[in-house]
Amino acid sequence: MPESTTYSVPAIHCEHCALSIREEVSEVPGVDTIYVDLDAKTVTVAGREVSDDLVRAAIVEAGYEPA
Repeated sequence: MPESTTYSVPAIHCEHCALSIREEVSEVPGVDTIYVDLDAKTVTVAGREVSDDLVRAAIVEAGYEPA
């Protein structure tokens, strides 16, 4: 069963931010779905055996700092 993790990303504020994050995080092995909530400023990632470190690095690569 896929597991999900939600990351707080305070700097996201627009659809361009969301697209950048989705593009980078989609490259992380095991990721099935990515949901960016602009109002809550969160990114929820679901998949199997997804590396937390790799997801955080992908968010940073997109130009944002997970809290």
